[in-house]
Amino acid sequence: MSVFRGIDYFELEREFTDEERIIRDTVREFVEKEFLPIVVDHYRKGTFPVEIIPRLGELGVFGACYSGYGLPGISNVAYGLIMQELERGDSGLRSFASVQGALVMYPILEYGTEEQKERWIPLLASGKAIGCFGLTEPDHGSDPGGMKTRAVRDGSEFVITGTKMWITNGSIADVAVVWAKCDGEVRGFLVEKGTPGFEARDIKSKLSMRASVTSELIFDEVRIPEENALPGAVGLKAALRCLTQARYGIAWGSVGAAMACFEEALSYAKERVQFGRPIASFQLTQAKLADMVTEITKAQLVCLHLGRLKDAGRLTHQQVSLAKRNNVRMALQIARTARGILGANGITDEYCVMRHMCNLETVDTYEGTYEIHTLVIGRDLTGFDALTS
Repeated sequence: MSVFRGIDYFELEREFTDEERIIRDTVREFVEKEFLPIVVDHYRKGTFPVEIIPRLGELGVFGACYSGYGLPGISNVAYGLIMQELERGDSGLRSFASVQGALVMYPILEYGTEEQKERWIPLLASGKAIGCFGLTEPDHGSDPGGMKTRAVRDGSEFVITGTKMWITNGSIADVAVVWAKCDGEVRGFLVEKGTPGFEARDIKSKLSMRASVTSELIFDEVRIPEENALPGAVGLKAALRCLTQARYGIAWGSVGAAMACFEEALSYAKERVQFGRPIASFQLTQAKLADMVTEITKAQLVCLHLGRLKDAGRLTHQQVSLAKRNNVRMALQIARTARGILGANGITDEYCVMRHMCNLETVDTYEGTYEIHTLVIGRDLTGFDALTS
């Protein structure tokens, strides 16, 4: 197996700190040596390699950009590079880490009590506990404000009833961050595995994100103590702030998927001989490769500046929407182009492009579709909300 060197057409390597390079290279080596040799088998079976979770905990990838409770507090650029390398392996791998850190650890750190933080953060950071994030519902994907899941206070308890859909890590999670309407207002709760009335069912019919656990969560009058409510998680904006954290990681991760597809297409084009010479020597192929590296470079520049803005505390959710919208659609187009360069070979899992292409079809629509992020940016530019008008 050749060592992945990455694509750095604009010498962005010089812009990273020594720590950021070391972190990226460490995760890159893990993906190369420990994940890529097993991912195809798991993709075929439709399973996630749970045996690597402790190793991910050892590497410190879960919630790595946060501080306190034993967390490393690395830069957001370094964290982005982790997401890039994980998704170069597979979107399912990055999604697992992204949910664990951005959608479970973040709301506990941001909205939880000291007792909740002390109990869950060390376990989640080490991979000894797994979390999931329950917001999306069967009838309310792009419109989470229309959720039907309800939480009703009953003395010192809350009773939760409803259903969540397309939940990454759902059936293997020890704790779920669940959003429900309570007295007409969205609130966040911690629901632990094994709580009576709480069930997680895996979705088996996926043709995308196959090396990932995706579940339906069912709450049938699930009773939880009031200390399981996240006191600061009040209002839909609280849930959306969690999504901003995750979308930031997706913007970086999709670049990793694009890099993997480009690298494979370039290598294949140099070796594949047609009409007496490598297809890389033909103008049409070179034009495709030039377009691919251009779009990847633009996305890398977006990610780097986005990370510096986040580290400086100046990041807005609209900027994250722009990056997620652009970078994922870019990666999807590159995966499709790479598949075309590989021809018939591109549809086999001997190569990575079809796997990435199928995964990116999901990444393009989850945590805000391309169209929703278009309207987020449009509202920011014009002041008019097209979603409600």
